[in-house]
Amino acid sequence: MKLLTRTAIALVAALGAAPVAAQYMTPAPAAPPQMPRVPDQAQTDHGSTPVATGAVRPSAKALKPLLALQKAVDANDAANIPSLVAAAQAAASTKEDRYLLARLQLKAAVAANDKAGMASAVDAIANSGVQSPTEVGQLYMGLGSTYYNTKQFDLAAAAFQKGSAIDPNNADILLNLGEARFAQGHPAEAVAAFQRVIQIKTAAGQKPDEKLFRRALSIAYDAKLPSAIDISRAWVAAYPSPESWHNTIAVYRNGSHQDLEGTLDLLRLMQAAGALTSPADYVMFVESAAEQNNFTEAQAVVDAGIAAKVINPSSPEFRDIVAGVRAKQKASAAELAEATKSATTGVALMRIGERYYGMGEYAKAADLFRQAKAKGGVDNDLANLHLGMALARAGDKAGATAALNGVTGARADIAKLWVAYLQQKA
Repeated sequence: MKLLTRTAIALVAALGAAPVAAQYMTPAPAAPPQMPRVPDQAQTDHGSTPVATGAVRPSAKALKPLLALQKAVDANDAANIPSLVAAAQAAASTKEDRYLLARLQLKAAVAANDKAGMASAVDAIANSGVQSPTEVGQLYMGLGSTYYNTKQFDLAAAAFQKGSAIDPNNADILLNLGEARFAQGHPAEAVAAFQRVIQIKTAAGQKPDEKLFRRALSIAYDAKLPSAIDISRAWVAAYPSPESWHNTIAVYRNGSHQDLEGTLDLLRLMQAAGALTSPADYVMFVESAAEQNNFTEAQAVVDAGIAAKVINPSSPEFRDIVAGVRAKQKASAAELAEATKSATTGVALMRIGERYYGMGEYAKAADLFRQAKAKGGVDNDLANLHLGMALARAGDKAGATAALNGVTGARADIAKLWVAYLQQKA
């Protein structure tokens, strides 16, 4: 009995080609799937059962030319393969015939390093409808990898795209597609593929690799894509750390061109998340607070920077800043309490609340912001944002979330970042 042998179906394995060069990518299969086996002519004539359960059976007419082609392919008889392929094509009448023929053509193309032949054979296997979407997707991933590794990025992307269309939830194909799109010079399409991977893994209850967030964010940020903000927010939600918070806030601030108030609120979030890590962060924070005449908060930031050994008060960079802040008059808690009694407008109450916030008296600050809202005459979104921030720092997670969720308009994205911070608190 003669059998059609296993062929190099998984091109990555057959060619010894690694998956696309993204460091976070999952390797392609190391071994090809089992080649379907077909009984010889005697078995077919007697209706006997194929050796392998679920074997793909050729038609009686195609069996002989397929076996002849198999012999030539196994022997790498390149001179006779074309005529034998033509004979098998003429005899093929079923999808199984066409599938088995394409498998043999694929093996011959791999041996000859004929990429066009590989592509044609993979397309034929896909069109036969015999293999599952997962198996066909792997074939296209292998084909795309061979193109990618020879820098034929357009052809690689086309192969990965076909594989993804057939097996749309295959994250590995999408990762390869993203890298191919980036190599083509299409950053938006690359980022979209990476974002789809994040969605697939998250929906499956899996945590995407942090390197994937970094890769997607790097491409999106360099290309100035609006998606950079969404990716950074997803990154910090999945992997909260001083670094991810610092970069997420920086990406948002740089992309949204914040005013002084927005910049200060983002720096306050950076402080809450423990993400003030550089002298430049502290300089910006101190200057932003000082520009709002909140010298109490500016002094607190200077003191925190010195304690963290990030600010050297005697260095040329900080000497004048530190001296200037220290020289400014700052309201005491008693003076703020008296000012509260005489405040007649919502704006005045907001300013007093800001001073309490800068002193670290977050519960008192929250009370002043509530009073300001009740008094009226203030920006309601700003009041809700600052109320939520104060409650967050005071440890009132539920109250803070409610206030922040009430922020709309231009400050809504800052509120969302504060909500993300709250969700990471116990």
